[in-house]
Amino acid sequence: MRDHGGNIDGAIARFGGVDWIDLSTGINRVPYRVPVLQREDWTMLPTQTAKQALLDVAAKTYRCTAPMLAVAGAQAAIQMIPRLGKPGKARVLGPTYNEHAASLHAAGWSVEQVSQFGQLAGADLAVVVNPNNPDGRSYAPADLLALAAQVGRLVVDESFADAQPELSLLPQAGQAGLLVLRSFGKFYGLAGVRLGFVIGCAEDIAALQEMSGPWPVNGAALRIGAVALADAAWAETTVQRLRSEVAQADVLAQAAGWQLVGGCELFRSYETPDAETAQFRLAKQRIWSRIFPYSNRWLRIGLPGSPGEWARLTRALEV
Repeated sequence: MRDHGGNIDGAIARFGGVDWIDLSTGINRVPYRVPVLQREDWTMLPTQTAKQALLDVAAKTYRCTAPMLAVAGAQAAIQMIPRLGKPGKARVLGPTYNEHAASLHAAGWSVEQVSQFGQLAGADLAVVVNPNNPDGRSYAPADLLALAAQVGRLVVDESFADAQPELSLLPQAGQAGLLVLRSFGKFYGLAGVRLGFVIGCAEDIAALQEMSGPWPVNGAALRIGAVALADAAWAETTVQRLRSEVAQADVLAQAAGWQLVGGCELFRSYETPDAETAQFRLAKQRIWSRIFPYSNRWLRIGLPGSPGEWARLTRALEV
């Protein structure tokens, strides 16, 4: 299995104990309150009316008029997109979320990870995560649109862009050769709902819809997503809270001798003297974090979700 965060069961098996705080992902630990669900959300097949209601709300929230498809998390789109066309030469701007390259490999693409934005030009398919996970690098929409003209197809993964709408390509989406992904579960703290969106030209969205089948999103997710995405006040309050808290996390990390690599409003990545030692230091306080196979110094943490969790993180970094 590929390396991912969220493997809290593995941490428990390794270190024991209960009452763990999982900071190994970039999932908001102060989730949106799940609305009251209806009986038909569980007992009926999802209707076209419910699907369209979600898409209408998402289009307004994302300031988007382009064709859009709701899927079972951005991951579902990542696995389908490589099958939109004939395999060729793909380039992924990395290091980044490893499922992009893996899904392209599985579909027969020749995949190269590049470290510089300009190296993506000339690819049959290029992938940019904006802002990037785990280092938080970001790119202006104008630069991405210019890149789209230099590649066969450009995939822009905006899974962590909710708090930075100025980075989003969605207001300009819809042109051929450009696909934009959005995640619902990270910012809204409801990853278990398994909801995301892929936005592109009509031809690509129609092809992805055919691949995804008639019911790619369950009824409960359709209702939860429509209610949450319409709650602009909650989103604004959450962005302000997250921006305050990442500053708080940076202060704690600096005091512990860690240097900021980068991040966004949902996670921070730090350079430590030794990543495994730093992860173990946190694990002794039953706090799980993320380290990476390509760096023995980088460690990523999400943000605690309560004063008690912040207190535990503070103690862990003080010892």
